[in-house]
Amino acid sequence: MSNQSVQTVSTTNDKLKITLAVVALVAGVVGFFVLSDQSVLRVVALVVGLLLAIAFVWTSEPGQAFLTFGKEAVRETKKVVWPTRKEAGQITAVVFGFVVIMALFLWGTDKILEFVLYDLILSWKK
Repeated sequence: MSNQSVQTVSTTNDKLKITLAVVALVAGVVGFFVLSDQSVLRVVALVVGLLLAIAFVWTSEPGQAFLTFGKEAVRETKKVVWPTRKEAGQITAVVFGFVVIMALFLWGTDKILEFVLYDLILSWKK
């Protein structure tokens, strides 16, 4: 686990890029809804706004840190030893078996408590 502290956007340049990214994204979404009568142009407005937002974030320091995080996550995922199909089936069968046993146990406990409470203690007959 990493003990790194949370970093905030520090430089004015990065703050400006993040602000421009948000503005571009909002403008794309607003353009999509304002141009509701022109189907092609509204999709173009949305895509351009999204691409501009990605470009602004991509060039900022937090964007680069996120990209590095993504690359490291993919690298760590490749190190995982995944179970074979047979092992996955066996694990799934064990889980389902445990669920059935717990369901029967809880049902039995409920019926015993129902009998003790309603029949023995309260003497309510059905």
